[in-house]
Amino acid sequence: MNEGANEALQRQLQALNEKFAERLSEELAALEQYAEQLQSVREHEQRRQLMLALLERLHRLAGTAGTFGFTTLGEQSRLLERRAERWLEAAKPSGQALSALVRAVQQMAATGRAGGAGPHPELHSGTSDALPAGCRIYLLESDFEAGQNMCQTLGNFGYEVLLFPEISLLQSAVQGQLPDALIVSQHDGELAAVSALQQSLEVPLPLLVIGHRADFGSQLAAVRAGAKGFFVRPVDITQLENSLENILNLQLNEPYRVLIVDDDDDLSARYSLVLRNSQMLVRTLSDPSQLFEVMREFDPEMVLLDMNMPDFTGIELAQMIRLNDEWLRVPIIYLSAETDINRQMAALLKAGDDFITKPISDTALTAAVFSRVQRARALSMALSRDSLTGLLKHADIKEQVALEVERAQRSGKPTSVVMLDLDHFKQVNDQYGHAAGDNVIRSLANLMRQRLRRIDSIGRYGGEEFMAVLPDCPAEQAKRIFDEIRLRFAALSFHAGARTFSVSLSAGISETDGHASAGAMLELADQALYAAKHNGRNQVQIA
Repeated sequence: MNEGANEALQRQLQALNEKFAERLSEELAALEQYAEQLQSVREHEQRRQLMLALLERLHRLAGTAGTFGFTTLGEQSRLLERRAERWLEAAKPSGQALSALVRAVQQMAATGRAGGAGPHPELHSGTSDALPAGCRIYLLESDFEAGQNMCQTLGNFGYEVLLFPEISLLQSAVQGQLPDALIVSQHDGELAAVSALQQSLEVPLPLLVIGHRADFGSQLAAVRAGAKGFFVRPVDITQLENSLENILNLQLNEPYRVLIVDDDDDLSARYSLVLRNSQMLVRTLSDPSQLFEVMREFDPEMVLLDMNMPDFTGIELAQMIRLNDEWLRVPIIYLSAETDINRQMAALLKAGDDFITKPISDTALTAAVFSRVQRARALSMALSRDSLTGLLKHADIKEQVALEVERAQRSGKPTSVVMLDLDHFKQVNDQYGHAAGDNVIRSLANLMRQRLRRIDSIGRYGGEEFMAVLPDCPAEQAKRIFDEIRLRFAALSFHAGARTFSVSLSAGISETDGHASAGAMLELADQALYAAKHNGRNQVQIA
């Protein structure tokens, strides 16, 4: 090709690149629009459809951006495409992973509009593309072997861990795409650089620090860098993962559910709009005769109840709610223009928990409802959750089984009940101590929370025995899920001083047949668990 023809070709290519650059702004705007919609939509199927549309856009951009000279943008689109695929493939799509993906898409779009997608560091990933959706963690560790081991172990819990051997690579990666958290191995000067990096961000990242010793100076340096956790080598990965889960709140809180019972539709609509604007789920009810039906369907965490309605008083409705043990934990707040303290006290003595006096400003209403429903959820969690694992207690998981079995009988859809037991757990406590045993129990609880769906329920049935109920899930599918959990759990390494060990589990599964009671389902699952134990353990059996 002669020089003139080559120049003409280059001009044509440049024109195409410029044309793509113009189109790129539309592509980035579309990505941002899907990200915003994913943040606001709560219904799972709508989220799934939006994620599919986002995935298609990312796939197209990943395939074209590099061709037109936007290499880094193409690479980042490819990474985000894989994260979207993992979210769609996950049995239990993580709300935290969704939020992280949305932030990453918004960050990429903003950087792309500014003239580029930022540097793309060479990363060493401790996870594979087949890993289900999880939170993205950046790990700064100069000891490559130790870093890879940590990546692998955290990968078993469902995290996506990227390993950086140098602080400069970590800094470049954070500029290009924010992670959900940082884990930093403490070395001279690096914590100061991490601290500076944190200060440059609009919102500092959750940070865990690994040090060589637990002296005052090391921990002070970690705190000054913004650390939320501090660990000494050799690191107990189980404890580190537990801290990571706590600071990330992987069980991403669902919106608070508030029921408003008021015969004034306009007033209810206004209250509803104000509370919805504060990211709460709100149902309004103007016909109190439907109260029980709505309570069972919506399962509110708070009831705002008008004191005076044409055919009913708020006190009467509150007393009727309190006749049902299943709603004893739900706070009832009266909405009333009543200001007489004696009448308010008389109402509270009969039923109800507090008063909100009309009229009330939008800000005051939001603050009053938010503070009360937040405490109500915390109290309910404390009463129903096992303190070690955060899973449902024995009575609460049995109640959940009963509810799901009844729902399956009405809908005709299959529900699976799973009983799990740790193999030879007494030997773990005897050989390694009860603290190590607690770490094993907590690790299995964390792993199940990450691998199961949000609609599934998990409980600690006994000391080392667990139960799960999976709605709309046949036994064969449940077996595949728990076989994966079994394999991942067996791959975990636990530490007791200088010693390491692993533990296996056995599980039994029963499936609703449309007639069996909850008690019968539990008995069948227990029999299947016994068969798994009797046949050699470390396996999953179906009744």
